[in-house]
Amino acid sequence: MRWLIGILINAVVFVSLAGYFQGFEVSSFGAAVIASFILAILNVLVRPILILLTLPATILTLGLFLFVINAVTLLLTDGIMGDSFEIDGFGMAFLAAIILSIINIAIQKAVIEPMKKRKE
Repeated sequence: MRWLIGILINAVVFVSLAGYFQGFEVSSFGAAVIASFILAILNVLVRPILILLTLPATILTLGLFLFVINAVTLLLTDGIMGDSFEIDGFGMAFLAAIILSIINIAIQKAVIEPMKKRKE
């Protein structure tokens, strides 16, 4: 259930990023949901491999290189989605990765952790 909520939250963030930035385009909310689903699958399959291959750079940058890996997975999502999900360049993907991470952390702290505490 949390996985599905995460996909929907990322889709909403994608649509809002498309509204704020010129270099980020999403054709519809359905395309944003599909892109979010593809990104989730890439995060499960490809991201661990990228993290392992770039471990020295990640250690040297104290984990900040993970934003680069997130940007690469966003660009891979862009490549898979075609014209319905467009990111114009690495800089825009990097900015989107940072914003996506900040929003996901905020939602984790504000919504998901209190829900866990209520269940206990």
